Amino acid sequence: MDEVRPTSGLATPSLASLFPPGLQAIYGECRRLYPDQANPLQVTAIVKYWLGGPDPLDYISMYRNMGCAAQDVQEHWHYVSFGLSDLYGDNRVHEFTGQEGSSGFGFELTFRLKREVGETAPPTWPAELMQGLARYVFQSENTFCSGDHISWHSPLDNSESRIQHMLLTEDPQMTPVHTPFGLVNFLQIVGVCTEELQAAQQWNGQGILELLRGVHVAGGPWLITDMRRGETIFDIDPHLQQERVDQGIETEGSNLSGVSAKCVWDDLSRPPEDEEDSRSICIGSQPRRLSEKDTEQIREALRKGLEFNPKAALPPINSQRQGHDRPQQTMGHLQSQQYHRSRKDSLESESSATIVPHELVRTRQLESVHLKFNQESGTLLPLCLRGRLLHGRHFTYKSINGDTAITFVSTGVEGAFATEEHPYAAHGPWLQILLTEEFVEQMLGDLSELNTREETKLPKEYSWPEKKLKISVLPDSVFDSPLQ
Repeated sequence: MDEVRPTSGLATPSLASLFPPGLQAIYGECRRLYPDQANPLQVTAIVKYWLGGPDPLDYISMYRNMGCAAQDVQEHWHYVSFGLSDLYGDNRVHEFTGQEGSSGFGFELTFRLKREVGETAPPTWPAELMQGLARYVFQSENTFCSGDHISWHSPLDNSESRIQHMLLTEDPQMTPVHTPFGLVNFLQIVGVCTEELQAAQQWNGQGILELLRGVHVAGGPWLITDMRRGETIFDIDPHLQQERVDQGIETEGSNLSGVSAKCVWDDLSRPPEDEEDSRSICIGSQPRRLSEKDTEQIREALRKGLEFNPKAALPPINSQRQGHDRPQQTMGHLQSQQYHRSRKDSLESESSATIVPHELVRTRQLESVHLKFNQESGTLLPLCLRGRLLHGRHFTYKSINGDTAITFVSTGVEGAFATEEHPYAAHGPWLQILLTEEFVEQMLGDLSELNTREETKLPKEYSWPEKKLKISVLPDSVFDSPLQ
């Protein structure tokens, strides 16, 4: 359980010498912004993560920010996390890799919450929100970047608020910090409504963040979250949807390159009794794990996208972990507050790297496949087809329940092992599906009801017998079953 206490600060050199260098570096950036708040309230993990505690963040400091009248920035509470970066440099939490790269995961989280009239102390619920996001990062090893979105499906403060999802952006005041253990950036959580999240998915997160900055009550220049906001930016200014978002989708497509999701796939080309085959998923069986090199290629496809060359290309398989840069691409994190998973099941766990050695896994051409998604993942299929494949790009679903991955590619994507001659191909539990433009248009018509994003009766099934492709949209409970 966390406790709230004032910090001791770093007022004297003798006290500063007792602080771990990574922690001291971040405190220094906070003192630069808040020289008169040397002892802010701080939420502290009673049992540290590296001692077996449940919360990865050692501390969350809470500051009172007076805003900036000249920039139309209102007064608010400013929260800063400590623990996603390497605070200690002794491998107790993060592997120390030197000063030149990223420290730990390379970032800390911040959050700006509007101060309500009469509030004398910051609410503490944002600290638990930040701990929840940190648990997701540690357990999945999916890092966050500016422009990413997080589907939360619940008011962030457990109230009746419309603010139920998050976008991520660079903190407008905090500058990157070079510590003895590497570089630390500061990513700010921005609370958004469902309609704003959907627009970010269909278009891009940075575009929606820019629209939010232009609307005072929706965040303003510093993107301050107001949990009492009852109107979306599209309610406030209806022209934003048509003149900015719809036009952006049509001309630019979506820069969402993939999502963490609830999904599985089944190879219908093989009989169930063929136990020696490396088919990915079937009910009642355990999925094969991705090799380390396949994991890196999927991770790079999600992290860096395909915009490095004029012609879209999947990044080459590479066992070396890359940096966190993802220019022009964003990642979606479809998860909930209830999602927890042991860190040993993370993408780069030892078991993932050793169960199926990369050199021994053959690429298989499949004749017929069955794709299964939960409802939220299914509603992103039109985005995948219209916003990505029709623009010559790719889109990846990476399962949060295992090592399964499904990548849709267009004919313009280089480096894919799926081809027009063999449009369904698998490398262990990683399935690639190549769709021609003509088939994409057909699928968009057949899947049009998924555009509504309204709750529909499940299961829903879509089938294209001539293409030997079947898609099912199933209840979440199907994916939560240990048999699935």
